Amino acid sequence: MTLNTLEKITLCISGLTAIGIGGMIMLSPHVFYASYGIILGENPSLLSELRAPAAGLTTLGILMLLGIWRSALAQLAVASTLIVFLAFPAGRFIGLAVDGIPSSGIIGALLLEIAIAALCLFAFRKRLVGGSIKP
Repeated sequence: MTLNTLEKITLCISGLTAIGIGGMIMLSPHVFYASYGIILGENPSLLSELRAPAAGLTTLGILMLLGIWRSALAQLAVASTLIVFLAFPAGRFIGLAVDGIPSSGIIGALLLEIAIAALCLFAFRKRLVGGSIKP
């Protein structure tokens, strides 16, 4: 699958964002969550539950970047980008509806995620036909 320039830029932004967030949570969860006003404590079970999906997010970010240079991975990279950056804001909207309004840092993250989701939908719009990604 051949990607155009906008698609490559979108995968780059998405991949670097996913690696940045996932990597920070994996390596420094206390620092990352403190930036949102969340104090984690030292519960190993909680920290494990945070680090595990962070590793997945980091791995998906790497896949997004690899899709820029390896055409065999491009379709998977596009699908991963759409899944991650549509699911994050969806989850946050559910949280808003069920839990109420979070900190301003979380709202800021939601706005960034919406912006990336919109970029993804725009960049990959021609590939999104009938719910599937076309090569």
